[in-house]
This record gives sequence, structure tokens and C-alpha cells, in this order.
Amino acid sequence: MPEMRAKLQVSFVQEHFSELDGVKTKYSETVVMHAVCRTNGYSDTNGDDEDNTYAKYSPQADFRITVANPALFGQFKTGDKYYADFTRAE
Repeated sequence: MPEMRAKLQVSFVQEHFSELDGVKTKYSETVVMHAVCRTNGYSDTNGDDEDNTYAKYSPQADFRITVANPALFGQFKTGDKYYADFTRAE
């Protein structure tokens, strides 16, 4: 199977907290992403835009990650774009 690359944009980040004895502690973030496309949609007359290229060939994707590593908290911001590379694992 060939490798595949998707382009994703962060839709939102939800923070998760616990509270013990009045102390609130963040224990994770859920990062939700979707496949990219131009903000005003795909157009055959303007298919040169990279986001449109991804939307044309991978029109729908939803991606959800729960991050529990405190060093990564706050690293994913709404609107940021990322590539996700998929390679078959043995």
C-alpha cells in the first residue's frame, strides 16, 4: 500500500480538568481536526490552491487526539494546519 498524506486543520481544543481538595489540575486536552479546504469551498476554476488539492482528493476526514503529556498542552491552536502521514505498520 502506498503512503498517504492528509492535511488537517484544528477545529477546536477541549481542556479536561480534575479537582481534588479545591485544586484544579489539567490532565488532558482533546484536539479535534478536520480535512482542509479553501474557506470559500472548492472551485474547478481555482484548483491550484494546496488546500483545494487536499479537499479534492481527500474531501472528508475527522481526526481526534487526546493529549495527556503536559509538555504538549497548549501546543495545538484552533486554526493551525498539520500534515498527517499514514504508513502501514507491521
